[in-house]
This record gives sequence, C-alpha cells and structure tokens, in this order.
Amino acid sequence: MSYNWNWSVFLQTVPSGETTYLGWLGVGLQWTVTLSLSAWVIALLVGGLMGVLRTAPSKPLSFLATCHVELFRNVPLLVQLFVWYFVLPELLPLSWGDAFKQMNPLSQQFLAAVLCLGLFTSARVAEQVRAGIESLPRGQKNAGLAMGFTLPQTYRYVILPMAFRIVIPPLTSEFLNIFKNSAVATTIGLIELSRQAQQLVDYTAQPYEAFIAVTLLYMLINVTVMFLMRRLERNIQVPGFIGGGK
Repeated sequence: MSYNWNWSVFLQTVPSGETTYLGWLGVGLQWTVTLSLSAWVIALLVGGLMGVLRTAPSKPLSFLATCHVELFRNVPLLVQLFVWYFVLPELLPLSWGDAFKQMNPLSQQFLAAVLCLGLFTSARVAEQVRAGIESLPRGQKNAGLAMGFTLPQTYRYVILPMAFRIVIPPLTSEFLNIFKNSAVATTIGLIELSRQAQQLVDYTAQPYEAFIAVTLLYMLINVTVMFLMRRLERNIQVPGFIGGGK
C-alpha cells in the first residue's frame, strides 16, 4: 500500500485560520484533561462515600450504597452518557430542563460528560474502597471504639487513612481508565482529543499521522499519572501492608 506520509500537516493552518492542526490537538488535550480531572473529583468523593456506606452497620445505608454501585456499574457507559445528555433534561422539572437546554452547547456536553464519567467511575471506586476497608484487621475498628471514638470518628481517624493507602494501586488504574473513557464524550459532540483527531483526518486525509499523535498524547497522560501516583504511593505507604514493604 502506498501512503504519502506528511508530518508537517500539524503545522498547517486550519480552514478557519485561527490556529494550526497541532493547535487543534492541543485544545482537544485540554478538554480531555479538564473533563477527566473534573469527573475524577466526583468519582473519588461519591465513590469514597459509597464505599464507606457499603461497610456501614446500618442496613438501609448499605442497601442504598449497593443500589448505587450496581446501577452505575452494570449499565454500559455509552448508554449512561446518552441518558444524561438526551433523556435526563426531559425528566427534570420544566425550569431545570429548560435551563439545561438553553445553556451553551459546549457547556451542555461538558456537564453531561462530567456527571456521567464521574458517577460511572464512582461505582468502581466504591468497590475499591470497600475492599480496602474489609482487608483491614477487625481489631482496628474495635480499638478505635474502645478508645472512645464514635463510629464516624473511627472511620475518619483509624480506618480510612489505612484503607486509602492500601487501595492506591487499584485507584491508579481507575484514574487511568477515566482518561481513556473520556473518549466516549465525542459521541455527544464534545471536542476532546479523539474528536479533534477525527476532525484532523476529515480535513487533511492523513489518518496515520493524526492517530499516532493522539496515541502518543494519551500515552503521555498515562505515564504522567503513573509517575505521580507511584510517588504518592511510596510517600504514604505503611510497612506491613500491601506495597508497604517490611
């Protein structure tokens, strides 16, 4: 197969004239990082709470957390995204739905994608947190209660600081997944990294260069995340626990 490689295509000006094709990829990278980090904040907060409630002695709270996990974990991500973007505005009170529909289209796409990615990932984070809590010796909880702590205080000062140290490696995988899953936002029109690559191909007919560049950018994100999370893991590891050495 004969293919005309042209890496200089990235320096060419886009049809609108405001930037280059490399600038397009830069904008896409910014949206991907912003979307992923925003969704990760939601995933960590909601997932951490649901993971704690999954281990709570209160059956209603544990049942509520289980319903959250099973709902967001078992429905495909793409289906959830379409529900957030197309269906939910029709189910909200009229004033709320109208407010969403009157937003800037880019804001609509970003908000729907952030909520979808954040809550989808929160179900997986919740299971990681639950597993971390349940891996701790039961004596830690009993010791906290024996010292006069209430149950919430025992979770806050005794159980969670240890549990989160243990689950950092699996949480790193979820953090990486949220960057990769952000590519589904292209289906509702958000101009993130993979969508910019598709546009570049449409305008230049240079698919190999476009997707090789996007692959390298995703790899750069992943390597950066792995480096930062491994440093964090080394700094807070506890001897005698997973990853903590002797």
